Amino acid sequence: MNDKKSIERNNRYSLTLLFSGIVLILLIATAVIVTGVIILFVYTGVLQFDESNFNPGSYILFILLFSLVIGAAISFLLSKIPLKPVNKILNAMNRLASGDYSARLSFKSPISKHPTIAEMTDSFNTMAAELQKTEVLNSDFINNFSHEFKTPIVSIAGFAKLLKRNDLSDEDRKEYLDIIEEESLRLSQMTTNVLNLTKIENQNALTVLNTYNVSEQLRTCVLMLERKWSKKNIEICIDIDEYNVRANEELLKQVWINLLDNAIKFCRGSSTVTVNVDKSDYFFEVSIENESEPLGEEQLGRIFDKFYQADESHSTEGSGIGLAIVKKIVSLHNGKVNAKCENGKMTVSVKIPQ
Repeated sequence: MNDKKSIERNNRYSLTLLFSGIVLILLIATAVIVTGVIILFVYTGVLQFDESNFNPGSYILFILLFSLVIGAAISFLLSKIPLKPVNKILNAMNRLASGDYSARLSFKSPISKHPTIAEMTDSFNTMAAELQKTEVLNSDFINNFSHEFKTPIVSIAGFAKLLKRNDLSDEDRKEYLDIIEEESLRLSQMTTNVLNLTKIENQNALTVLNTYNVSEQLRTCVLMLERKWSKKNIEICIDIDEYNVRANEELLKQVWINLLDNAIKFCRGSSTVTVNVDKSDYFFEVSIENESEPLGEEQLGRIFDKFYQADESHSTEGSGIGLAIVKKIVSLHNGKVNAKCENGKMTVSVKIPQ
């Protein structure tokens, strides 16, 4: 780490020396040109010395003024060269400040090869790319979340209106009330997910860790979602041994619920969701597998991004928050979460050190 900082410091010193050298060259060029012009004037007789009426002050003042004019002219003509990178940086920053997140920095050789210039270019372009990504995520959040909120609200309003009819049978009335209850719970769950994500993102370290039975916790989470997997006629295979782990029990419960809910949601009907647990002295790993439609590499790479939905048609419920919560909680445990889709099966694995 110290060697890296030393290298960075030396690179920045060298860049400072480079710009100082350019200024020095301008000064030397000015002195050479002024000296040459004065010698030329004296040689051609344009500038003559009258020994009887010689005034050193006048000649010094003349040389200073002449040097100032020549220096200003040279600086005006040549200053664009050293200032060009600065102007590029300022223009790119102004574009970024005005909301144009496509702004990128690039310099031509030889200055682009300088380590500090290369570091500054990479840092600026990375920052611009992250801001652009955040802007896209915010746009996706507005579009996706407004759609996900609107659907249950319209459904609740529609069935509430139908309940006002006097000719409804008790069976229809019960069905409409069940739908209203289900859609209300769906709204509540989406709101809870947003609040959980905000809370977790503001958390930088785990403060509560305890040892508990993760196998029992997984079974409890499966039972909590029984209504969902029973409705789709899905079989849950969770034949696992008893494992104790040290982690934040409440946060990991959110991980299993989100992963199971996601597996059930995108699993084909009348198929199987399988839960596996593996534990060693150094880590424990939970894998949840379900039959799924194939996903491309780009989709797999983004499923843990906030508000991203692989199903752009919004034919399935969801707001793209659950897997983002999973990723953040696993990260707080210094673990890793991976997803793969092979042979019609989607597998998400969580690996946490012990």
